[in-house]
Amino acid sequence: MNLRLPAEWEEQDGVLLAWPHAASDWAPLLDQVVPVFTEIACQISRFESVVIVAPNLEPVRRELAAANADLSRFRLAELPTNDTWARDFGPITVEDQGKPCLLDFGFNGWGLKFAANYDNQVTRGLVRQGIFGSIPLRTPGLILEGGSLESDGRGTLLTTSECLLNPNRNPHLDRAALEAELAVHLGAKHFLWLESGYLAGDDTDSHIDTLARLAPEDTILYVACDDKEDEHYEALRAMRLELENLRTPTGQAYRLLPLPWPAPHFEEEDGRRLPATYANFLVINGAVLVPTYGDVRDTEALSMVGKAFAERAIIGIDCSALIRQHGSLHCVTMQLPKGVLA
Repeated sequence: MNLRLPAEWEEQDGVLLAWPHAASDWAPLLDQVVPVFTEIACQISRFESVVIVAPNLEPVRRELAAANADLSRFRLAELPTNDTWARDFGPITVEDQGKPCLLDFGFNGWGLKFAANYDNQVTRGLVRQGIFGSIPLRTPGLILEGGSLESDGRGTLLTTSECLLNPNRNPHLDRAALEAELAVHLGAKHFLWLESGYLAGDDTDSHIDTLARLAPEDTILYVACDDKEDEHYEALRAMRLELENLRTPTGQAYRLLPLPWPAPHFEEEDGRRLPATYANFLVINGAVLVPTYGDVRDTEALSMVGKAFAERAIIGIDCSALIRQHGSLHCVTMQLPKGVLA
């Protein structure tokens, strides 16, 4: 098989979202988080289609209508869901001989931390409803979340050992065996592993999309902590040193762009720190949607992302409500590359 995992910045048909609802952990925060999802959906719809999954579509239709959204840009699918983190249970799309193929990896709630019985069936539910037309679907025998991988579209994967090698995912596989599996299923040829870096409040065991992101022209945007008193300082400094030592397949160093460090955010009820990160941006056709947090460094973050994606509009979306459930903008989305939607 001639397989390739497209880069996020390649042309897309659309983006998948799973809508928050009263039977999810968002129940006490719906008034705060639904407007964020609405804004994300409407911004994406300016550039491409949006697929929305929800157990009940009427609230979704009401919100989109109230926002004067162009409903012709949306495809709605009524399916049960546990939660909203489509990045980790949505389909991962590869190209096989130049044609798209959907991969439905297993999702176990980030190592059996949370219920995922409905989320784990969303991709097959969308297939049954005809959202993807006749695009083939494969089910690899691996637990794997989309937020744990970054691809440059040319066979390079960037990931973290803390997540991919965690015994709560695929305990029967060591690093070499897992690389072999990812080569078979994703066409991966060049692996970049990070051993350091974490965010307090993160439930994913250090997903790469909260820490460091691949970008065009061998660029990596990464979270940098400049506060020596912060609990993250040493781990993120070690991560930066690792990034400086990474090499492209041709032996070149990567162009590194540091993302600023926002002020700490804490859960109101129990005081736990929340994982605010500017690395959790979403690349779409003609734009990049960047999470902001009402922080003095929001503007600096938007500018830095713009250096990596100079030809795209850089759009900030306040995701202060999203981090209340320990994720952000990229985590609630999954891009659908060109050729995927029927």
